[in-house]
Amino acid sequence: MSLIIEMETKNRVLCIRLKGELDHHTAAKLKQQAESVLEKQEIKHIVLNLEELTFMDSSGLGVILGRYNQIKKNKGEMVVCAISPSVKRLFDMSGLFKIIKLDISEENALQRLGVA
Repeated sequence: MSLIIEMETKNRVLCIRLKGELDHHTAAKLKQQAESVLEKQEIKHIVLNLEELTFMDSSGLGVILGRYNQIKKNKGEMVVCAISPSVKRLFDMSGLFKIIKLDISEENALQRLGVA
C-alpha cells in the first residue's frame, strides 16, 4: 500500500493527514510536500493526524522529526493526534513523545494550539 497525504492550512497551522504506510518508500514524498508548504506559507504549528496510518518505520520517524525541527525554529509546536496503537508504540520507543505532544483528535489538537 502507498501513502496518501492530505494537507490543509488553518490559521498558520499545517494539518497533515496520512493514510496508508509511511516507510522508506514514501518518506521522501512526505518530506518534499511538507517542506514545500513550510517554505511557501507562514506556518507556526503542525498537527499530524495519523488516524488512518497503518504502518510506519524509522524513515517515517526521521521525516516527522525533521519537520518538528523546522517548526521549532519558529518557536512553534507539533501535535500528533488520532494515533493507532502500533504507531504509538513506535513513537513511545523512539522517545518522540518527550518533545512532540499527543492529542486524542485533530479538533482537540487545534484547540490546544488556539485555532479551533
